[in-house]
Amino acid sequence: MVRQLWRIAALLAFPALPTSAQTFQFLPEVDTYFKMNPEVRVQFQAKETREGGTPTQVELGPSIEFHLKPLVLGVGYRYLPSPNAPTENRLRLDLTFLFPLKAKILIADRNRADLDWQSGTFTWRYRNKFAIAKTITIKSYQPRPYVAVEPFYESQFQKWSTTALYAGCLFPIGKHAQFDVYYEHQNNTGNKPNQQLNQFGLALSLYF
Repeated sequence: MVRQLWRIAALLAFPALPTSAQTFQFLPEVDTYFKMNPEVRVQFQAKETREGGTPTQVELGPSIEFHLKPLVLGVGYRYLPSPNAPTENRLRLDLTFLFPLKAKILIADRNRADLDWQSGTFTWRYRNKFAIAKTITIKSYQPRPYVAVEPFYESQFQKWSTTALYAGCLFPIGKHAQFDVYYEHQNNTGNKPNQQLNQFGLALSLYF
């Protein structure tokens, strides 16, 4: 009886995905930021990632960010080793528009390009992440819940092959740390059958 109830619940949760591969995954991440001056910040990122139909990868590397209100420009390098594939090298370019609104609401529109080299093969990816966040005040504590959507254009598939949906919350810890707890759902249509990724992320950001 219990097993039948679980089957019914699964059918209700994913009624339109009978031929898709469902994957659940936990993604840890640590981001360290060093403030050089009010406009320039250096970041080092270490995370586990799986996106755009690729297998699970470790992603390591630095970036430099230029904060030019209301724009943030980022340029970085990422090293992505995989257990069953050649190492991937990535040049990452980010341009984010920030729009603060009333009632402590922030809209962010990030345009990102990933330029990848793997075993002499070059591919690229464009992704546009649109996010809405609102700061909530609980006495002196101010968490920031958010939602976001991010479509991916993949050069190897020559189409918009991935859509990612996010729901999460930023939890500041003092002045120099912050946790980002989020759920991400990805629909990847680059390969057949379509792949559904359900990911739970925990990112720690450290600011110096």
